[in-house]
Amino acid sequence: MNGTSLPRTGGARRRLTPPTLGPRATLTTLLGLAALAAIAVASPVARAAASHAFIPEYSGTQTCLRCHPNAAAEVMKTPHWTWEHTDPATGQKLGKKNVINNYCIAVPSNEPRCTSCHVGLGYSDKNFDFTDPNKVDCLICHDTTGTYKKFPTGAGMPVSGAPKEFPAGSGVMWPAPDLTHIARNVGNTSRDTCGACHFYGGGGDAVKHGDLDSTMFKPTRELDVHMGVDGANFSCSRCHGTRDHEMSGTSYPSGVADDRMCQQCHQTGPHASATLNTHAARVACQTCHIPAFARGGKATKMWWDWSKAGRKTADGKNIVTKDANGNPIYDTQKGEFVWESNVTPEYVWFNGNMTYVSLDDTLDPDAITPINRLHGDLNDSKARIFPVKRFQGKQPIDAGTKTLAVPHLFGSDTNAYWKAYDWNRSLAAGMQYIGRSYSGQLGFVSTEMFWIQNHMVAPKEQALGCVDCHAPGSRMNFAALGYPEARAASLQTLAGFTLGNLRREADGNGLRLEWSGKAGYAYQIQVSSDLKAWTSPTDGERRCESADADLNWSVSTSGADGSAMRFIRVVRSRIN
Repeated sequence: MNGTSLPRTGGARRRLTPPTLGPRATLTTLLGLAALAAIAVASPVARAAASHAFIPEYSGTQTCLRCHPNAAAEVMKTPHWTWEHTDPATGQKLGKKNVINNYCIAVPSNEPRCTSCHVGLGYSDKNFDFTDPNKVDCLICHDTTGTYKKFPTGAGMPVSGAPKEFPAGSGVMWPAPDLTHIARNVGNTSRDTCGACHFYGGGGDAVKHGDLDSTMFKPTRELDVHMGVDGANFSCSRCHGTRDHEMSGTSYPSGVADDRMCQQCHQTGPHASATLNTHAARVACQTCHIPAFARGGKATKMWWDWSKAGRKTADGKNIVTKDANGNPIYDTQKGEFVWESNVTPEYVWFNGNMTYVSLDDTLDPDAITPINRLHGDLNDSKARIFPVKRFQGKQPIDAGTKTLAVPHLFGSDTNAYWKAYDWNRSLAAGMQYIGRSYSGQLGFVSTEMFWIQNHMVAPKEQALGCVDCHAPGSRMNFAALGYPEARAASLQTLAGFTLGNLRREADGNGLRLEWSGKAGYAYQIQVSSDLKAWTSPTDGERRCESADADLNWSVSTSGADGSAMRFIRVVRSRIN
């Protein structure tokens, strides 16, 4: 933060990679740079240690384009700018401009509020000029000062002139940022710049994703081994590599499962155990290495019920009710919520493709509508088992046509839901805005969306073990994943068997575990001091390749090795 008490929610703090003069720079650009540098020498502010101290004054996007003439054109080809994505397999038009979701519902007619996280300036309605390079906001991603913020209801613009209050009546004032100072200090993207939008997706901290929230600004290694400030300390772009401003990674259909980025560094056989490596063909890396999400101390929203919105006090005032941790569980504007922490993911097959429900699809009002349906199943060789957050709720629909609908939520006009609290007027205005009609029959439908969990990767010692998925009553529901009944039962009991004997060694300084091994199974000894973190001794694997065999493992109890209490378990898995 910049020393003020401004909230992150809704605003946007940003940064970008430091521009350099590459071979594409023109002679005019170089001459212009020399002139600017000469002017900067005379400026006491410009003599500060800034990456772009030569900038005499920031006068909009054109200031950046003088030295980076291709940057805006590159940005304008990306989904960060277009808010559109075309499914390469089906041709379905997706992206923020087109998709209906079950948190904020829809962008159209609500642009001034939604576009505070757009990489442009002035995206106030559907007539925004996506071809104008001067509307590209370079500072949104490249600020390194922590002082650049878009005003939450300003259509992507920062405050200019006198400070403005937000939220209304809160007393929190948003000052106009010093754009010249920010421009002189632009630099690489960071967790701050990316997180200012992505940690607050869905209208607030930890609302949408489950694995992305404000605790990821400065996470510990225990929360995320890649981004932990006491670990690898990666920036977002370390994994989400950029080429011509196009970033890798997407929540839309790609034809490639999301663990591709894991394999860029860890390859397809990162484990010493061949048994573990064989899992990679059907199990995503994230499944074992993200045992829970929303585990940094910030709960994530799991349920959003718009049908409960609109309730006020007896004197007509809006209501906001919070739980003991400060999470809103009721809001007159938005309805009712449920939050959870340390959530065990659900598991689904996913091959990289998905289908979204559109305004043209007829719904069953009595069923749960999956707004995004993840593709893949047991018989799909491209599919792997992935951990997901299932985000559920209720939202308004056109009951006459049995279709999803676009509500007009934000605005100063009386048709906006947050002004009149009239769903019929809101839906009629929203649908008219996109050139469609509303039948006038209001309904609500239960919906769900699935979010692949990619972040909050735990240290390897906290990764799931065999018993977490293959013991009776464990987290993995193999029947729900499509396995035949007998095979599902078998997979659920791979880690359950009876040890034969626990004996003291003849010299009195050790213990010896003895058991009968079955053909086709591998057995791994694991030890723990707290029944939470388990480690596998290097000499602790036993295998029965083709025949039953008597197996054993010994552990010393003498000296320092036996001074602390330890727990021992044997994990059984099938040899593929």
